[in-house]
Amino acid sequence: MKEFALLFRQPSYDYSKTSKEEMQALQKKWQNWTASIAAQGKFVSNGVRLVADGKVLKAGGVITDGPFVEIREMLGSFIIVKADSLEDATTLAHGCPALDAGGSVEIRPIFG
Repeated sequence: MKEFALLFRQPSYDYSKTSKEEMQALQKKWQNWTASIAAQGKFVSNGVRLVADGKVLKAGGVITDGPFVEIREMLGSFIIVKADSLEDATTLAHGCPALDAGGSVEIRPIFG
């Protein structure tokens, strides 16, 4: 099996306006989804949730506020899974809670 990164991109979202109950329900969705991948023996590792602020360093030493201010979605987090093919890894991405919020999942093979 090969390893793949599932990168979660979501529209800019202010979680500070989310109630405690809504946050718990959202966390439960993520836990259930990753648990379903783990139950198949295809979960490799959790990524970490990324803070929205940051900087982008470009060629020539140009530094801009980031990340990626020119796009409408931000990279929120990632996980590593194992699958036989890119198609199989894409199938694992179905049901990702980021999709419920108008986001996307980028599926990328990992060199190795």
